[in-house]
Amino acid sequence: MPNTEVAFLALGSNLGDREANLAAALSLASASPGCEVLAQSSIDETTAVGPGEQGPYLNQMVAVRTDMSPEELLSLCMEIEKQGGRVRSEDLPRWCPRTIDVDIVTFGKKVVNEPDLVIPHPQLAHRNFWQRELKELENILSDRR
Repeated sequence: MPNTEVAFLALGSNLGDREANLAAALSLASASPGCEVLAQSSIDETTAVGPGEQGPYLNQMVAVRTDMSPEELLSLCMEIEKQGGRVRSEDLPRWCPRTIDVDIVTFGKKVVNEPDLVIPHPQLAHRNFWQRELKELENILSDRR
């Protein structure tokens, strides 16, 4: 792919068959034109952040090479969520339970600060599991060089 960037996507699920939800999201990303999955982290189980009682999340990060713009990649992430059964509604709290959540954590060295897209993800510094997963992927990618 010419003019590509490596982006890191965080996958999370706390509804239904969480492991299958992560696998389906990974499969959808792999099958998307302009998006090549390079590596995936191990899976972490974490306590949910947000309102009310929620089950724990399974989380995984993937490294992808893409020729998409950050905005196009965001659209792909939202489509993966939609196909994975995620429901978005103004009536639902921000951090409610979900079948799948796909976030862009980083996109090369780009910095984006738009109303619907902030890169690097603003929660990166507060999510130790993301930092661990990111380091794991960076090590996998550096070992392949």
